[in-house]
Amino acid sequence: MDEKITIDDVAKALGISKTTVSRAISGKGRVGSDTRDKVMEFIEKHNYRPNLSAKALAAQRTYNIGVVWPDDYNAVDLPFFQRCMIGMTEVTSSVGVDILISLIAGDDISGLKRLVDNRKVDGIILTRTLVEDAPASFLKKCGLPFVVVGKSNDPDIISVDNDNFGACKELTSILIAKGLKRIALIGGSTNHIITQTRYDGYRAAFEEAGLSINQPLIYLDVENNQRIAGILHELMRKNVDGVICMDDSLTGEVIARCRLEHIRIPEELKVASFYNSSLLEGAVPSVTSLNFDDRNLGAVAAKTLLSLIEGKEVESQKLKNYEVVLKDSTK
Repeated sequence: MDEKITIDDVAKALGISKTTVSRAISGKGRVGSDTRDKVMEFIEKHNYRPNLSAKALAAQRTYNIGVVWPDDYNAVDLPFFQRCMIGMTEVTSSVGVDILISLIAGDDISGLKRLVDNRKVDGIILTRTLVEDAPASFLKKCGLPFVVVGKSNDPDIISVDNDNFGACKELTSILIAKGLKRIALIGGSTNHIITQTRYDGYRAAFEEAGLSINQPLIYLDVENNQRIAGILHELMRKNVDGVICMDDSLTGEVIARCRLEHIRIPEELKVASFYNSSLLEGAVPSVTSLNFDDRNLGAVAAKTLLSLIEGKEVESQKLKNYEVVLKDSTK
């Protein structure tokens, strides 16, 4: 026999069951000492190296983890998920673990349930956190190890997140220090925890500066870019100094609408973004924004989940790997 022999080969050669071979290799289960010695002597003699299936059987693991994406991601989300996935894959591939991707459509978590019920994965990474978080609630109940990318309101859930609060507060504080006092804020769904986190950072900057937030300048749950035209008209009537968008899709639409309405940036309206993706690379003028290391975020999330699967003690982490990039749009 060569070194590619399987548990089935070992079982047939020794006249015992595959389950017995697996238990002898793993050291788990009831196996007589004589039988265990025979198995170990055989695999040593034939230079046996367990293949992935045999290893998984012995350890009662699949050597797969699941990564769950929301199926409503848009163009601005995709680069984030891609960079996170690169970081995750670099970690998992180095230890012989594969990644299975599952999409969640709204409240339909049937795909996630199949991964769990069919025992296809050893753990799960959720790439979005919600106020009403059905995927996280399901995973808590079933007991499968999981980690979320993003802040969670549940202290019992292990999360790995960029310091979005600190970053958004710092960018807003810089704009206030530049003399801007009437800064509008445009953001997406308030069911996404990231929206609340970014808003909290914006608000904290005003509080630290001793200024009150002008609530009529806050526009949340803006998920249709067609609303931007109406919002922009309102903002110009309200004589705002500038506008911060919570993501690049909104920022790009604001810039496009300003061009159509002949509103000069930054002379008449200063514009900044709480996130920086490839969507803003060719923007004119260049946009003040926040840069995050999403690749490292994914890597840390994967390392944390693998440690959790191995039964190690892990804690939630907030990564302070961001930078404020000041560009032409706020000069």
